[in-house]
Amino acid sequence: MNGTPRMSSAFPSTPQTQRRPPPQYGGSQHMPRRSLNASSGLSPVKSRSAPPEAESGPLIPLDWIDAPSQRFYAFALYLALMSWRIYDWNTLQDSEEQSLWLFMKWLFIDGTFLFGLPSLRIPWLEWESATMLLLFLGHAMIDGILMFQIDLRIPAGFAAVGRSVWGAYEMAVNEHNVNPQSVMHNESLILGRQIIHILPEGSATLNEDREAFCVDGVRTEARLPITINATSPVSIDLVRIDLETQANETIHISKSQIKAMHKEASRMISYSDKPNEPKTLYHSVKKPGIYFLQKVVDETNLEVSRKRLAHTAVVLCPKAIVKPPTANRCRGELSDVELEVTGTPPLRVKYKKMVNKQPSESSFESIQPEDFYSPLSRQDHNAIVVPKRVDTEWARTRQVPVPLSEHLGQAGNWVYTIDEVQDGFGNKVVYSERDQEEQERRPRQAAKLHQSITVHERPSVSLKGCTPQKPMKIAKGETADLPVQYGSTGKGSIMDAAYRLNYVFTPDTSLSATGEHSTNPQNHTFETAKNRLTQPQIRGPGLYTLTSVSTEFCPGEVLEPASCLLQNPPEPGLTINQEEIFDKCAGSPIGLRVDLDLVGTPPFEITYKVKAKDDRHHSEGVERVAGHRGQMELTPRTAGHYTYEFLEISDSIYKKHPLKGKDLRLEQDVKPSASAQFVRLKDKYFSCIDEQVDFEVALSGERPFSVEYEIMHAGRRVKKQIENITGDRTTFSTPPLVEGGEYTVALTSVTDRMGCKEFLKDEARISVRHQKPKVGFGSIDGRRSIDMLEGKRTEVPLRLMAGEAPWTVQYVDAAGRTQQLTAQKPNDRLTISEAGTYELVDLHDRICPGQVDESANKFEVSLIPRPEMRIARSDVTEVKGNVFQKEDICEGDEDAVELLFKGSPPYHVQYVQSVKPVSGTMAPKNKDLRAALNVASLRMDTAQAGAYEYQFGKLGDSNYDHSARHFSPLVVKQKVHARPSAAFKNPGKTYSYCSVESEGEEVIPITLHGAPPFSLEVEIKHLGSVRPETVMLNDIKSTSTEIKIPHRSLHLGKSSVALRRVTDSRGCSRTLDTTTPRVQISVHDAPTITPLETTDDNCVGDRLNFGLSGTAPFTVFYTFEGHERKALAQTTTFRRLAEKPGTFTITGVQDSASGCRAGTRLVKRIHGMPSARVSKGRDSYVDIHEGGEAEILFEFGGEPPFEFTYTRSSNAERKGGRGVVLDMRSEVSDEHSLRVAAHEEGTYEVVAIKDRFCAYSRPGVKVGEKSGQKKLGYY
Repeated sequence: MNGTPRMSSAFPSTPQTQRRPPPQYGGSQHMPRRSLNASSGLSPVKSRSAPPEAESGPLIPLDWIDAPSQRFYAFALYLALMSWRIYDWNTLQDSEEQSLWLFMKWLFIDGTFLFGLPSLRIPWLEWESATMLLLFLGHAMIDGILMFQIDLRIPAGFAAVGRSVWGAYEMAVNEHNVNPQSVMHNESLILGRQIIHILPEGSATLNEDREAFCVDGVRTEARLPITINATSPVSIDLVRIDLETQANETIHISKSQIKAMHKEASRMISYSDKPNEPKTLYHSVKKPGIYFLQKVVDETNLEVSRKRLAHTAVVLCPKAIVKPPTANRCRGELSDVELEVTGTPPLRVKYKKMVNKQPSESSFESIQPEDFYSPLSRQDHNAIVVPKRVDTEWARTRQVPVPLSEHLGQAGNWVYTIDEVQDGFGNKVVYSERDQEEQERRPRQAAKLHQSITVHERPSVSLKGCTPQKPMKIAKGETADLPVQYGSTGKGSIMDAAYRLNYVFTPDTSLSATGEHSTNPQNHTFETAKNRLTQPQIRGPGLYTLTSVSTEFCPGEVLEPASCLLQNPPEPGLTINQEEIFDKCAGSPIGLRVDLDLVGTPPFEITYKVKAKDDRHHSEGVERVAGHRGQMELTPRTAGHYTYEFLEISDSIYKKHPLKGKDLRLEQDVKPSASAQFVRLKDKYFSCIDEQVDFEVALSGERPFSVEYEIMHAGRRVKKQIENITGDRTTFSTPPLVEGGEYTVALTSVTDRMGCKEFLKDEARISVRHQKPKVGFGSIDGRRSIDMLEGKRTEVPLRLMAGEAPWTVQYVDAAGRTQQLTAQKPNDRLTISEAGTYELVDLHDRICPGQVDESANKFEVSLIPRPEMRIARSDVTEVKGNVFQKEDICEGDEDAVELLFKGSPPYHVQYVQSVKPVSGTMAPKNKDLRAALNVASLRMDTAQAGAYEYQFGKLGDSNYDHSARHFSPLVVKQKVHARPSAAFKNPGKTYSYCSVESEGEEVIPITLHGAPPFSLEVEIKHLGSVRPETVMLNDIKSTSTEIKIPHRSLHLGKSSVALRRVTDSRGCSRTLDTTTPRVQISVHDAPTITPLETTDDNCVGDRLNFGLSGTAPFTVFYTFEGHERKALAQTTTFRRLAEKPGTFTITGVQDSASGCRAGTRLVKRIHGMPSARVSKGRDSYVDIHEGGEAEILFEFGGEPPFEFTYTRSSNAERKGGRGVVLDMRSEVSDEHSLRVAAHEEGTYEVVAIKDRFCAYSRPGVKVGEKSGQKKLGYY
């Protein structure tokens, strides 16, 4: 082929790719051709450097498909794409979204084809980049013109050229084409359009954000938000259901009130003046109750739809008070404070406790009466469902007491303050400092938001320096202070309180043999002054014992020693015996030896007077005697007759007691003697009551001896004698000392073998206990029992009465073992760690054995039980060990589990909530629960479908923290089913039906999700009807099914079908939103044909226009001039040009949907032009609501009666554009004007007008091209 001669104007030769070009000829063969091409300029491709040999040929080798075939295939593909483009343009609806999508689609296809074509390297189709860019821009412009339906008037131009050359032809009544240009055409005969725009469906919602409202003395009203969207209401009806009586009350909001609400709302930034923008109006109510919208009417007197939300509750605001407790309490008691919480349960209260200005905060949740049911504790507000029956019992205000029993372990000021309270709806009342101060200013009127308790120290008393073993001694007739030592449970005594003492007194003459009180002791009371602790005055001898102590607010404790023995020793007395002293050598008297026998309390001081006869002066002397016997020698220095007179005596109690008596006056009256003395004499001997004391005596002189001794006690003397003592030492014992007190054993004389008797001064003092030591358990809060925490230690008080430390106490512990304790204090404590009964069995002090108080020998120690938690079985379906399975529930439904506690509230529970959702994963959540009472409700989470598990792992109360050893975790499981759903498979599609039931009718496919069988509620809204019709479809066994609307629910025309509610076999249901996609159904009657001109008289040149109802295409049967004819009408308009006079009769019509022929007989007789004006000949725009209507004014010119045809077209979205004809209607008027009510959106315009004789129809109007037409409704 390369060798074929070509003309200079011929196409260039097809490039060839040589498989194996000979290397020696590779350059020389092509060089001349390059020179020829360059000189002739015939090559379509610019000369460029030769590419590599591997890229010089087509992508598809030419030995597979040659170059002409490749170009053919590429061109065929281009034609196919162009045909597809023309198809899309032809089927394009007047929709901006569809136009944009098709434009972008073809922009992508053209770019892919044009820019991908050079990569194939097909010969002659390898264009440069600039060429490809120009081609792409050209195709993009064509795509824009076609897909956006830009009218360039090109077809009209061609038609005008055609008509100017050949003329315009139309089908005439004889079924042949004629030229209608001979007929006068005047477009001004029909002017004006009525354009109706339906505003978005208005709605009204009460409390769209589900806010909580409450009223009280401060919040006197609640402002309920009413959200309106795309509507202007003129009246609103609210219904209030009283919470107490459940009586209904209708609240009517008038137009003037709504205007004021608009004015008030306009001050808010969120308010919009645009009519279709949502607005929130506020209506104030002052009464509590359940509120919901009953009726909303807009300015067109149509009822506005109301969104179904949960009813709005206005309740009394929650409040809490601290009930006035006992203002003064004692340390160690329980606080016994009670919070009274008022509101709609479940309630939550937060309070603050301040002890001596040290604050601590706490809160109680889930406060509600026992056996109380409330949906608020079981529902999730995100999944709330409108109740079918309004029950206000659960929303009523309740008063719930919350006790606070805390141990008052610290003295001072305890203040309980309420910080905030919240009810079940979320209404929260926070009390400020101003509210707290209001209580101080007006304590009677203001709420008790805080209460204070003054905790006082408990008093304690004991005696100091006086016990039965160490009695207090005073002179007869004198008084003394009972040595009371005041104390308290704190540090030191209570200075600002008066102590009130109770003590008993038994005179010494009435004491028992053991030195204890008589059966009827004297009771005495003594009270000190505040800030001055005085002591009671005592006078009479006997035993004084403190029995109780108290202050103004608190009883106290009497500590040991609590008894004091008061004694009145006998008055001192003196008896004397005299003996002359002789000089052994001379045998003459040298003085007197006086034996002093004393009575009283040693030591003694004896004042005496010595006077010589005939001497006017005398001398006085003082003899000091440490014991009860003494001896003094009166040896004057000078000779004479002497008189010795004893004047007065003093002992440790009585001072300067006068001595009277003749025997105390001595005249001078005056031998070696035996001696005796105690061995190892002690300063004092100590003995227990009822015991003997042994003494050893050393003797000197000539044996045998006879010793006399005396035992003195309480002013009494008992003389004893020991005879025939042959040794140097002897012992003797006292008789049992049955009385407590001080004893003196004195050696009075000793007589030897010669009968010489010598006076002795040696004596021993014995102190005898008045009482035996006694031990008993002390009481705690008046009881000999105590509760202790498990694993802890506690102390039990011991009371050691009498005796001297240390005391050795034997007791039997809780296990029955005998234990021993050494106590150092009278009020010691026994530390124990086990619960049980402890019993005292024996006592011994430092010297004496003791006894156990049988009335206080046992003490009971009990364990405080640990907290327990149970799951209520009432709503549990299965229990396996500690795992509780609750009934399955639907997503969003309300449910709760009841937790039962045992222990000491408040309780603290920690649990883990985990869920396995239907899709995806969720991390477990750790949560806490505080319960103020023994029962609490835990709301189950049902917001999302899945398997839920609640593991309660930790439990504690006010006494115990969590212990894993004592608490086994509890698990609650529940399955939450997803709510079913339903949707149309082809949303937006229009389905056709006949007015009578027939075979082959369309069904509506739907898809369901859930557990079959299903129940489905279908809503059918007919055109022109305000209220929709509801159809229930039950027992749908498949998730994909087809439904058929019952014919009893079908109306002629178009209706919209929506799915409203679906329920599955689990009992779960879902109410579908009004915004879900719908489908349309079009119900057709048998086809009809109607003349668009009502007169049978026509003008020559007129078009005979008939309107067809049904589904296009139609077959029209008619006769003209006796000839039967059949014509096919592709639209809803059948038109023929009246070319000549005659009788034109239509005999029948058949559409493509019903398939039946409807017989008729329409006769037309073939006789200046009438005119029509819509909306005064202008384009008028009217906005109405869904279900509303607008009035269209038609005005006519000509001779009545008039018949005219008008259409409703879709509103053009672009200026200058035209919409799709939706409906066509014929009307007759006997007047020059007619008003028609329209309630559908669209552009209404007249397409044909006819008066009594002649008719005119607008040229260029294509009537009835769309199927599924609906007739206009008139009211």
